[in-house]
Amino acid sequence: MLHKLRQRAENERGFTLIELLVVILIIGILAAIAIPSFLNQKSKASDAAAKELAHSAQVAAETYATDNSGNYTGINQTVLNQYEATIQTTAGNNNAYISTANGTTTGYTVTATSTDGNSFSITRAGGAITRTCTPTSGVNGGCVNGTW
Repeated sequence: MLHKLRQRAENERGFTLIELLVVILIIGILAAIAIPSFLNQKSKASDAAAKELAHSAQVAAETYATDNSGNYTGINQTVLNQYEATIQTTAGNNNAYISTANGTTTGYTVTATSTDGNSFSITRAGGAITRTCTPTSGVNGGCVNGTW
């Protein structure tokens, strides 16, 4: 019995150097394909947060106009924050923030800036709403030809 165990142990070999190199090469190729995809996700998440914040500011601006007989004059970052406390008005804490907010008698513009520096704006002018964006980083995060 002991002889059979020794013989079996002698017959079992490890992997050859070529087999190990092939496995390492395959892992390297898969990593080279996957890593850029994962790095892009952080920028997309940052831009999605800025878009969501711009939409929250839009809702707050519409609420402000409802309280002021349809007049948007007086809208700024502080006023929007008073209507919606979750609207961040200054850069910090690694979050998106409302960089500008301006109102006129018939419309407004709110601009949110992501942590990557990309800007997303919502403008209401005479009832028409437009969304524009300005990418400043290498990844546009959904900004296509200046719109989102």
